[in-house]
Amino acid sequence: MVNTRPDLGLPDRSPDEIPEPEVIAMGAIADSLRAGWRDFMRAPGYGLFFSAFYVAGGLVLTAVAAASGQEWWLMPFIVGFPLIAPFAAVGLYEVSRRIETGLPLIWREVLGTVFAQKDRQLPSMAMVILLMFMFWVFVAHTTFALFMGVSSLTNITSSPEVLLQGRGITMLAIGTLIGAGFAAVLFSFTVVGLPLLMEREIDFISAIIASVRAVLLNPAVMAVWAAIIAVVLFAGILPVFLGLFIALPVLGHASWHMYRQLMPED
Repeated sequence: MVNTRPDLGLPDRSPDEIPEPEVIAMGAIADSLRAGWRDFMRAPGYGLFFSAFYVAGGLVLTAVAAASGQEWWLMPFIVGFPLIAPFAAVGLYEVSRRIETGLPLIWREVLGTVFAQKDRQLPSMAMVILLMFMFWVFVAHTTFALFMGVSSLTNITSSPEVLLQGRGITMLAIGTLIGAGFAAVLFSFTVVGLPLLMEREIDFISAIIASVRAVLLNPAVMAVWAAIIAVVLFAGILPVFLGLFIALPVLGHASWHMYRQLMPED
C-alpha cells in the first residue's frame, strides 16, 4: 500500500484506492484485544494522555451536575458515551500504526500527525459523530419527558425508584433500544471509517461506505465487538470515569488492529 500522508514524507496520490473488506473469524476479537493491550503497555504515556481529556471532561460534567443538583442529566451522556468514544482513539491509532511499521514514537511527530488531520477529512467525520451524539441527547430527554410527564420534575438522584416502576421501566427499555440503534449506526460508520481516514487519502463518505460494507460482511463478529466495546466503556465510566484511563487506550489500540484485520494492506 502507498501511504499518501504528506506528514510522513511519502508519495502523494489522490485519491487512494480502498481495499476490499475481509471476512474474519470470531478469534479476531481476542487477537485485537491482545494486540491493543500490548501496544498500551509498550507506550502507556500516550494512552494516558489521550484518555485524560475524556476523563477530565466527565469529571467536569459530574461536578457541574452535582453543583446544580441535577445529576440525572448525566444519564444521557453516560449512555451515549460509546457514540463519541471512537473519536478519542484517533491519536491511539497513530501510535499503533507507528509501532506496527517500526516508526519511532516521538511526541512531536505523533501530536503533529493528529493536529494535521484538521486539514483532511476527519473533521467531517467528527461533525457526523458530534451531531449524532447531540441528537441522541435530545432524543433521550424527549423520551424521558414523554413517558414520565410530571415526574420529570422529580429529582431522579434522590428518588431513583421513579425509574423502576410503571412508565419508568418502559421508558428505560425504549430509551435503551433507541440508544443501541444510535450506537450501532455510528459504530458501523466509524469502526473502519476513522482509521481508514487516518491512513489513506479518501473522502469521509467513501470511508463510511467502506466501513458499513465491512460490518455487513461480518455481522456476528462486529456485533460481539461492538458489545464488548460498550461493556468495557461502561465499566470504565462507573468508577468516576477513572477506568477510562485503561479502557480507552486498550480499546483504541485494539480498534486499530481490528481495522487491520478487516481491511488488510495491499
